[in-house]
Amino acid sequence: MSPVKKRIVRRVPLRRKSTPIERNVFLAVAGNIGSGKSSLTRLLSSRFGWTPYYESVEDNPYLNDFYGDMKRWSFNLQVYFLSNRFRSHKTITEGNHSVVLDRVIYEDAEIFARNLYEIGNMDRRDYENYVALYSVMTEYLHPPDLLIYLRANVNTLLKQISMRGRDFEQSISREYLAQLNGHYERWIQSYTKGKLLIVESDEMDFVNNIDDLERVTLMIAKELNLPPREGLLR
Repeated sequence: MSPVKKRIVRRVPLRRKSTPIERNVFLAVAGNIGSGKSSLTRLLSSRFGWTPYYESVEDNPYLNDFYGDMKRWSFNLQVYFLSNRFRSHKTITEGNHSVVLDRVIYEDAEIFARNLYEIGNMDRRDYENYVALYSVMTEYLHPPDLLIYLRANVNTLLKQISMRGRDFEQSISREYLAQLNGHYERWIQSYTKGKLLIVESDEMDFVNNIDDLERVTLMIAKELNLPPREGLLR
């Protein structure tokens, strides 16, 4: 079975497909912790020559505290991510160049904040306040032209988290990742904001295997009706 699945959701009006055109493209990569979003963002930005926007991790002032005490720091962390994600998303939609975004703002509310609330690590008052803020913010944002979802099982996630060696991530439990995966599947099944490409990443290694990277790259180019470029596709 092919490791890449696709589901395309069209926005209205439909985009004409007859002739490839040069245009600014907004591509986003979504997926659980350790699924390879940052790596794929970096590789795709290099292959297409687009500007990468990365998730704020290394300079995040709340992550260490959050993984030490989720209940105490969940609201602070989620508001920080929401603010940074909104700023990046707004800059992208107002800009005049093609970009690849590492994680979309929709994941913050649909996956992480919802999970924290449901497992009791964010109280109802904070969660409802957060959702209200998120709803207002996203009214002003244009969704990605194509969303790539990196689907990975918990074993793959744990392996990749261990390999990249971030100290604050080593305490992440199998149960927590499984809960997030459940939310991701529910969200992806109901995603209607634009085109969607699902990549089954358990059997892929786009970082070390050029064939896997070329396969994903070709799928993206076809979905976005992009013209072939020398050195981009075989």
